[in-house]
Amino acid sequence: MIPKVFNQVIELGDGRTITLETGKLAKQADGSVVVRMGDTMLLATVVSARTANPGIDFLPLTVDYREKFAAAGRYPGGFMKREARPSNDEILTMRLVDRVLRPLFPKDYHAETQVMIQLMSHDEEVMPDALAGLAASAAIQLSDIPFETPISEVRVARINGEFVINPSYTQLQEADIDMMIGASADSVAMVEGEMKEISEEEMADAIKFAHEAIKIQCAAQVALAEAVGKKETREYEGEREDEELAQKIHEAAYQKCYDIAKKGTSKQERGLAFSEVKEEVTAMFTEEELEEYGDLIGKYFSKAHKTAVRDLTLNEGLRLDGRTTTDIRPIWCEVDYLPRTHGSSIFTRGETQALATVTLGTSRDANMLDSPTLQGEEKFYLHYNFPPFSTGEARPLRGTSRREIGHGNLAQRALKGMIPEDCPYTVRVVSEVLESNGSSSMATVCSGTMALMDAGVQMKKPVSGIAMGLISDGERYAVLSDILGDEDHLGDMDFKVTGTADGITACQMDIKIKGLSYEILVNALKQARDGRLHILEKLTDAIATPNADVKPHAPKMVNRVIPNDLIGAFIGPQGKHIQELQKETETTIVINEDPVTEEGIVEILGTNQEGIDKVIARIESMMFKPEKGSVYEVKVVKLLDFGAVVEYTEAPGNEVLLHVSELAWERTNNVTDVVNLGDIIDVKYFGIDPKTRKEKVSRKALLPKPEGYVARPPRDNNKDNRGRDNRNRDNRRDDRKPREDKKEA
Repeated sequence: MIPKVFNQVIELGDGRTITLETGKLAKQADGSVVVRMGDTMLLATVVSARTANPGIDFLPLTVDYREKFAAAGRYPGGFMKREARPSNDEILTMRLVDRVLRPLFPKDYHAETQVMIQLMSHDEEVMPDALAGLAASAAIQLSDIPFETPISEVRVARINGEFVINPSYTQLQEADIDMMIGASADSVAMVEGEMKEISEEEMADAIKFAHEAIKIQCAAQVALAEAVGKKETREYEGEREDEELAQKIHEAAYQKCYDIAKKGTSKQERGLAFSEVKEEVTAMFTEEELEEYGDLIGKYFSKAHKTAVRDLTLNEGLRLDGRTTTDIRPIWCEVDYLPRTHGSSIFTRGETQALATVTLGTSRDANMLDSPTLQGEEKFYLHYNFPPFSTGEARPLRGTSRREIGHGNLAQRALKGMIPEDCPYTVRVVSEVLESNGSSSMATVCSGTMALMDAGVQMKKPVSGIAMGLISDGERYAVLSDILGDEDHLGDMDFKVTGTADGITACQMDIKIKGLSYEILVNALKQARDGRLHILEKLTDAIATPNADVKPHAPKMVNRVIPNDLIGAFIGPQGKHIQELQKETETTIVINEDPVTEEGIVEILGTNQEGIDKVIARIESMMFKPEKGSVYEVKVVKLLDFGAVVEYTEAPGNEVLLHVSELAWERTNNVTDVVNLGDIIDVKYFGIDPKTRKEKVSRKALLPKPEGYVARPPRDNNKDNRGRDNRNRDNRRDDRKPREDKKEA
């Protein structure tokens, strides 16, 4: 039986369309949809358990996004030819979708929920990550899972001054804005992207443009659900509530928490003080009451604590550590801390500290990208590590977390635009977060900038970053510069902005309140700019400009170009020549072919300048081309019966035969009568000899002719070297009978 299929078409306004389809695939899921744009197709499904596991007080939501290699007609790499752990790009897409979906489930909904998005067909002109949020939300709308409102995500780029929704990968290479926006029809919820030093107003304009497209996509999801038949939202058992208990705890804890927050103490002092208040509140109840209401007591205390901290800021403009809303915590910086890294720095802001290192390498060290949607390499990349001791915790180490991948990617995007295009190195930055109370990703941007300059990477401009917060009660609002970890948790918006003195290079925002006005957003971004510039000044006090050269123990990189036809000779049979040269000079030599000119790009990496110079000399020697009629100094490097092999002294390794007849005007019986091994002589270059088709040089051409010298007569080409006539067909006897053909047996 052919299933009934429902479709909804979304017009992008430029001739392109997105189609939502349901009813054909994955019908046992609570909701499923296929999203298609061009030949890119995503299948999104959602399933949620009917009951929650007892004892869980959060939403166990899993968002999974996977790109199937078959979608692009490719095989997975590696020994096992199947998809395995998700790539960094897949994890980043999961995070983008999760951050928009999670706040829209009811706060008391705790059932295990799984959203799965799979790339089933890939069109090179359509970037699938921009469709993942739409696919996930549409699947939820077709289910009975409680969810506040449809959302969608789009990519917005600015190309030649014009905004474009969901551009192709090719178009994106020309863009100066690349942002992903997630929103409902009413409110923007998430912003993430990179820019080329744009203003705060330009960023707000891009968000507005994207939001208009999202409104259309949200309406299409509603229309599709209505066409299919909107399901009744399932009933579920929510959290217990006790208003009388909540009021009792609020009265007991609110003012005490307010007073503690107002003291402006350190993280540990505050933590102990708040714990004491919680213990006092707990002591108000009997053991029987604690057993029955223990979960509610903790919940209502946290609510009173949060309200007190927020009210302090809105009422008095003060914060947990005593700062005003615009104050930046004390900063100290240091560069060149680690003696043997290629570059290093420490950035400490309040109770957040990041130690960054830089390593310089060749193109062999590039980060290889191999996914169904993208193949290539990164010559600049950044890794971020967040060990548990940075927050005073002891917990299991289970590999790189999704959070670490996301924070590292944000810092990489912030810095990569400031790496010069002609930087010869592959550059790896690693940030080790050693303390954390506030944004460690922004500390990574700052420490990364200094470490790059310390390593001698000629950054176009230094970059700084700041994490901002927002507290609003609907009427009043306060924008917080350089937020603490607690303020991130208690606030209504967490947004991180990076940039140079001239504009924004990257951002990441999670907006937790509905209907945030663009006026507040722009004001917050402008306050962030003031904070960024303050931090930037601290960075440049530590290191004003990039070091002029790399460190003595760091490798120097020199690039040279050689013609394509010399690559093989330079490498040698089975790599013999290049391996011997690397060993002799203690360098690393990498040869790549320019895809356009097909010339060889030779990368020479080494710590010893003398070794690098030897490699350069060898290349220049190979490329040495003598000019016809010029005189050159040569060295005799080999003696033969018929001449001497000589080497141009200005091009060692570049050899030519000096024939015995060109040694002297007199007849030379033995080569050693004129020259010996190691002799330095001058020769004249005559170019290619038309007879031998080889290069010709002469010593005798530079010597005066002896008195009475008589040149030998030219050779008679009609005589062989024994004086007999050549027996060619033209002088064959006419009376010779032609050969009779052999008879067949």
